[in-house]
Amino acid sequence: MQVYTYNSPVNRHHPDKEMSQTWDTCFNYKTEKFLITKNKKVGVLFRLFQLGVIGYLIGWVFLWKKGYQETEEVIQSSVFTKVKGMALMNSTELCLQTWGPEDYATPSQVGGAFFVMTNCLETPNQKMGYCSESSNVPAGHCYHDEDCTKGEMVISGNGVKTGHCMNDTMTCEIHGWCPVEEIHEPIRNVLKQSENFTVYIKNFITFAKFNFSKSNVLDTTNNLYLKTCTYDQVHHPYCPIFRVGDLVRWTGHSFGEMAVKGGAVGVVIDWNCDLDKDSSMCKPEYSFTRLDALKDSTNTVAAGYNFRFVRYYRDTEGQTSRFLYKVYGIRFKVMVNGQAGKFSIVPTVVKIGSGLALMGAGVLFCDMILIYLTKKKSLYRMHKYGVFEEKMTP
Repeated sequence: MQVYTYNSPVNRHHPDKEMSQTWDTCFNYKTEKFLITKNKKVGVLFRLFQLGVIGYLIGWVFLWKKGYQETEEVIQSSVFTKVKGMALMNSTELCLQTWGPEDYATPSQVGGAFFVMTNCLETPNQKMGYCSESSNVPAGHCYHDEDCTKGEMVISGNGVKTGHCMNDTMTCEIHGWCPVEEIHEPIRNVLKQSENFTVYIKNFITFAKFNFSKSNVLDTTNNLYLKTCTYDQVHHPYCPIFRVGDLVRWTGHSFGEMAVKGGAVGVVIDWNCDLDKDSSMCKPEYSFTRLDALKDSTNTVAAGYNFRFVRYYRDTEGQTSRFLYKVYGIRFKVMVNGQAGKFSIVPTVVKIGSGLALMGAGVLFCDMILIYLTKKKSLYRMHKYGVFEEKMTP
């Protein structure tokens, strides 16, 4: 370490002088000293580090991540759906014979989701009266009348206990809609034509920060386009008409298997828009996944989707009856995600500044190698640091 001293000799043991020197060090100023070292290994390492930083800044930050853009990840979106198609059942013993959209799409749309019926079980001509509780209801089993407390509701059952135990079924007599529903699992899909039903999914999105709006429907004056097209990722990316069978198939599952007990399918619409390019380059990207079952799971207890609804009738005598339907189907949930980016000088300057800071880290790294790891580290340290003390005038 080179030390340039121009001070007159002082008494090192004088307390006042020592305190004065200690106080003076608080106001020292360090300035950079440039030293050229002909060490090719460290020089090559430093150039490689610089090239790495430049490659990271240009390739990853600016080209891949578009760090020169201001982004918005809050997307304002609205979704409308409409299901079309007709189905004719081969059997007249189960449910209705002919099904239209008003029958199998119940309800038609709820919060960006819609339901398509694929299977049905019917309990016809139920009337208010007295009958035996279903043997499939554990809380309705009995051995004596004492097991059927009068006025007590049957848990997960179909009515109110009357206080009598029916010996033929060993279940409690109830007051409710009779005959009660016989619970059993469906074994086949009775609405086979549901695979060819079509779904119209209309989506509007807005990025408020950039005052940009777009729709997944092709902007055309051809009124026949929506009546003749079907979505295709390559040829018709702006056609919002989808086949139900295709929506299920794109999840990696079989429609015939899912249609028996129903299921849930997620339709994800991603909008990743580079607003520095033409607006026509901002296209929706669709992905599909099954939501009611874990992937590669053998547990199918919770899989499927079903619910019940009724239709009431009144005969000529004024007596009310109803048809109870337990319907299975596929619930489609439409989810919209997206982000948009546009050039802005502020993030550009910030990213360049961070790149220059990394360059400084490379200098510090190479200095540490020279001073602490090389064979001539003492020599490098001696030439690297120096102290210049100005002579104080009395």
